[in-house]
Amino acid sequence: MQKFFYTVVILLFILSKVTYGKSNTSSNTLYVCPPCGGTCDDSVYTHAGKCTHCTMTLITKPAVDAQENQEKMIICFYLQDGVEVLDFAGPMEAFSYAGFKVFTVSKTTQPIKSQGILTVTPDFSIKDAPPYDILAVFGGNASPTSRDPEVIDWIKARKQNTRYFFSVCTGAFIFGRAGLLDSLTATTFHLSIEDLRRSFPKTRVLTGVRYVDNGKVITTAGISAGIDGALHLIAKLKGADEARRIAEMMEYDKWVPGQGLVVGETK
Repeated sequence: MQKFFYTVVILLFILSKVTYGKSNTSSNTLYVCPPCGGTCDDSVYTHAGKCTHCTMTLITKPAVDAQENQEKMIICFYLQDGVEVLDFAGPMEAFSYAGFKVFTVSKTTQPIKSQGILTVTPDFSIKDAPPYDILAVFGGNASPTSRDPEVIDWIKARKQNTRYFFSVCTGAFIFGRAGLLDSLTATTFHLSIEDLRRSFPKTRVLTGVRYVDNGKVITTAGISAGIDGALHLIAKLKGADEARRIAEMMEYDKWVPGQGLVVGETK
């Protein structure tokens, strides 16, 4: 009887150790820095808190399988001289937080001035720009670009290999000249709505919407609406939870999911 008692005690002790080990392992949550473009993007922490490099609040590290299977989207930001700062800077912040790879292109690699204030040196010219999944264009002195045959031909030549086209503000005129808005629904900066209608009679131009999603072509209203359109595209590609996380990270209280118009889906 005594031998049986000791045997039971030993078995219970072993079972408790195994159970404890399993529960302890499952609670070993890892944390990472939200993508900020720095070397700390690859750092991994065992406790919640702040990144020791950029001081951003750490987030839970996604499951390894999810990370490996998640497609890394590449976005080309075409910037022209005089481009509106917030037109491209807002979406750039959102897409970078979402882990997308962003690079800038202009007609040449010569520095350009955004609103005559901010100097930007493009990463590439239209002659040496690498492949991309998404092409984004923006307002602010967009008219000369929309009428530049070299730029328009460059956009057309890459149409077949571009998964999504994204415009902010009067960047819609650039896509319109490239024939990308024919028979589609679009929007633009509120003061340019009538001009867009006159310029592209084959396009149904709407007012009063933050963005219009035709499936492959997304246009947004002016300036801050570009952030709404970017969050919508992120939600479309990575899920609503990811878009909400980024909106909170940016402290963008203006965002209302579904405030735009979806008129088509990419097949």
